[in-house]
Amino acid sequence: MEPIRVLIVDDSAVIRRHLSEVLASDPEISIAGTAPSGQLALVRIPELKPDLVTLDVEMPGMNGLETLVEIRKLYPRLPTIMFSTLTGPGASATVEALARGASDYALKPSLAGSAEAARERVLLELVPKIKALCRRPAVPARSPARHVPVPFVSPAVAPARVDVVAIGSSTGGPNALVEVIPQFPADFPLPILIVQHMPAMFTNLLATRLNGMSKLKVQEAKDGDKLRGGQIWIAPGDYHMLVAGETPDRQIVLNQNPPENSCRPAVDCLFRSVAASYGAHVLAVVLTGMGSDGTRGAEAIRKAGGTVVVQDEASSVVWGMPGSVVSAGLAEKVCPLNEIAGELVRRTASRKTLAGSARS
Repeated sequence: MEPIRVLIVDDSAVIRRHLSEVLASDPEISIAGTAPSGQLALVRIPELKPDLVTLDVEMPGMNGLETLVEIRKLYPRLPTIMFSTLTGPGASATVEALARGASDYALKPSLAGSAEAARERVLLELVPKIKALCRRPAVPARSPARHVPVPFVSPAVAPARVDVVAIGSSTGGPNALVEVIPQFPADFPLPILIVQHMPAMFTNLLATRLNGMSKLKVQEAKDGDKLRGGQIWIAPGDYHMLVAGETPDRQIVLNQNPPENSCRPAVDCLFRSVAASYGAHVLAVVLTGMGSDGTRGAEAIRKAGGTVVVQDEASSVVWGMPGSVVSAGLAEKVCPLNEIAGELVRRTASRKTLAGSARS
């Protein structure tokens, strides 16, 4: 198998050199080239034909967001990872880039401290994302055999109504949410809970952006928030999000229990919680994402009699999370991204009473 060819775009010569050395140390990756600006990157892409681009967010001249827009116009399927800082304009631009179609992001390590620590961050965070986006497993599979999913038989009768929608997403998730969330009508009667794998500042910025696009109120969750119909909560980065209590007093509980699937927030935590709280009246959705977070939680939902819908492979940036649910035989339906919102609205249409108000 040919190594993955990466084009590194960053205005810092130090970062370009450091990133080139670390990535090239992996035998499955090669450096197609580097570019110090967005303008030069657009010139070099047709020359070098990279499999993937890492793109600095804050650059003079054409910044990362502007460069991404041009890349998506010319090369809509070229995997692009934003190389970002956690604070200030870099974080805001990264969320905007993810919403506009960036494949993923990686946090830029500080080179002011330990060079070994910076190297480890790249190896642990960036390299697996490169391989996932280019369909290379980070760990070789034990067997090349393809598993045929065995349909999960729920012990409960299909519920007459749905009382809550729970959504999990990761790699490619912000862009998927930007497509799905604005399609919900203003009179959608149920609470919607979302776990998107992101750091804290990023989840707040994502909630703000979605709120500006949605007919429903979208907010980053706070501990003790009362669940109301027609509103959407996004789990804050570094906190698991759960549900406690009973109708009409259900509320959100946040905690910093250990990560699950190397994630906090974890989709599994949310899914298990809504299964325990709502029983058969849960409609869960697993969107694009790397890894398998959500699979065990989906099993709990199906065992309680709830429903699980997943995004299909063709429309997913990475079909890890939804693919894992399908392979486990837990998905009741597999949909392309542009049909997800309609499927959810259709499945909740039989509910007679609007639970709370819409956007306030």
